[in-house]
Amino acid sequence: MKKNTINILSIIFITCFSLNLFAKEINIYSHRQPFLINPFLELFTNETGIKTNVIYSKKGLAQRLQSEGENSPADVILTVDIGRLYIYSDLNLLASIESKKLIENVPSHLRSPENNWFALSKRARVIAVNKEKIKDGEITRLEDLADSKWKGQICSRPGSHVYNRGIMASVLAEYGEANAEAWAKGLVNNFARRPQGNDRAQIKSIYEGECNIAIINNYYYGKLKFSEDPEQRKWAEKVKLIFPNQKEGDRGAHINISGGGVALHSKNKKEAIMLLEFLTTKESQQLYGEINFEYPVNPIVNPSKELSSWGNFREDKLPIIKIAELAPEAQKIIDRVGW
Repeated sequence: MKKNTINILSIIFITCFSLNLFAKEINIYSHRQPFLINPFLELFTNETGIKTNVIYSKKGLAQRLQSEGENSPADVILTVDIGRLYIYSDLNLLASIESKKLIENVPSHLRSPENNWFALSKRARVIAVNKEKIKDGEITRLEDLADSKWKGQICSRPGSHVYNRGIMASVLAEYGEANAEAWAKGLVNNFARRPQGNDRAQIKSIYEGECNIAIINNYYYGKLKFSEDPEQRKWAEKVKLIFPNQKEGDRGAHINISGGGVALHSKNKKEAIMLLEFLTTKESQQLYGEINFEYPVNPIVNPSKELSSWGNFREDKLPIIKIAELAPEAQKIIDRVGW
């Protein structure tokens, strides 16, 4: 009788396991919009049986996590910018991660020195120009945008946005405060209008003839090029992309990242780490390019065919954490020059 009972319990356990009744779940606090990460999460669940629950918000997630303390349900943090990711680390909200896979898949300049956050994809901050008005070779460096020959020809989103704060920090890291501010003044003097709108709006302004030059994240070009809206596709047709600072000896194009970490008080750290590892695998890294027009961080993965068709580029290898560390000083420069 005892043996039969054991056999019955074994059958029940196996049945429950096969039906995922004992499957783990992880909770994700995400600054990335659900439609951008759902394809990855569906693949992850299919491969591991681990269910994912996502809370999405553009703002306030770090403060929420901090106020929840040890009672927080969060397991994984996903962000869209090194500045936001650094906030979590600075507030001691992320756990240190021991993972050979993450160390192998993410180069050292794209992860935390304490291994509590890792880049998951890269985006290049590029120069979009009216391909009918700007000749090849006229603009090759970010520094060129401060030349007075471009007066009244540049459009920009506000300098206080994290994307522009990041690029200002990269210039600050390269040249120091005085020279970085001089560059920023020259850039602002060349604006065609008051900084406004998002990166899509800058390309639209080029299309409408309001300006000929703008600084954008590369993936916005892809989203417009393949937009369901034929009008937006026309905007993309008007421009070409320039990857700046590519000549030998120059620093390379500024990049930013999307990234992630494990919440300090996660109750499912093993499964949380599994998700981050999964997002740096070849399968996921290729998906970043195909779906989001972002570049892989994993050095063994090549950019998608579409991204490659825009041109190969060499990136600035400045440790990405420096961008976050210099952001406050970069913002002061932005404020002083009126960007």
